[in-house]
Amino acid sequence: MLLISATDAWRAANPGAAIGLLELSGVEQPPSCPALNARKRDVETSLRERYKSLTRPELASLPVMGAYVRYYKRFTKTYHVQLQLESIVSKGKSLPDVSPLVDSNFVAELETLVLTAGHDAAKLRDPVSIDVSRDGDQIAQMNGALKAVAAGGQDNRSPIAADTSHVLYVAYAPPGVSTDVVEAQLRKIEENVRLCSPAAIVLQQRVIAA
Repeated sequence: MLLISATDAWRAANPGAAIGLLELSGVEQPPSCPALNARKRDVETSLRERYKSLTRPELASLPVMGAYVRYYKRFTKTYHVQLQLESIVSKGKSLPDVSPLVDSNFVAELETLVLTAGHDAAKLRDPVSIDVSRDGDQIAQMNGALKAVAAGGQDNRSPIAADTSHVLYVAYAPPGVSTDVVEAQLRKIEENVRLCSPAAIVLQQRVIAA
């Protein structure tokens, strides 16, 4: 099990925020997972029924969505989960087929609206710290290019791959998103993973509050 903790700097910079952690080992990723595919179709139908009558401003004002929208505005960004939800509800798009571990997260993310990243835990080194960026920090983006991080996305060091069997999901919740919602997100991810890998082992499942 990975040793993961939050720094005092993160807590001071993010009062009211929370981080959800779900670490699984012994995970299998079959080439095809009919149960997860069926789950995707059910979720797509449910999302369209639930949100089809809402305008874009109404979507943005939903309790959980609104918390992320307000947070993203600090960086003049649009919450990308809102855009993904709109593509399914308004444009008839389908949930993507990437891999069982990636898809398990994405399906849950669209249901709870809680932003979550997935990492190949075998590529991470203990101890892992939840921290804030500082002047001079850089990340390696998913395309490999380095990018400066403003003081105070997921890089390409630990992406989930086809052979990943030890995974860490990290849910990021700004102020206004309750720990109950974060815990629900972690449970949904685990349920989805077990559709393809019923013998997966939970190493840790917890929430760190600022």
